[in-house]
Amino acid sequence: MTAVYESLVLKLAAVLELAQQSEAALTPQSRQALIQATNDFKESLRQARELADALPGGELSVEEQDDVIEMLEQLKARKRKQLDDFSASVDAISAEDSVNMEIDSTASTPS
Repeated sequence: MTAVYESLVLKLAAVLELAQQSEAALTPQSRQALIQATNDFKESLRQARELADALPGGELSVEEQDDVIEMLEQLKARKRKQLDDFSASVDAISAEDSVNMEIDSTASTPS
């Protein structure tokens, strides 16, 4: 995919170079070379556009993408808080069980 985008600059440079050469002397060969280079550039541009359109979320505007990112960041923060709350409750239950176990152990020990 990256190769398609990288080739665009080189192909555009080739078109511009041939166009400048054609200004001096427009021969059938130079005209054909310019047409071929232009068509090659157009095809690469079409491929690049297809690849860009196929990207997930490519149909969203920048503002819509920002809204989605903000919503996902809020969801992440909410999930992080839920995880922290759950972890704290598990730690509290574990500490309580440990205390209860010590009491049971002391009560059942013969004197």
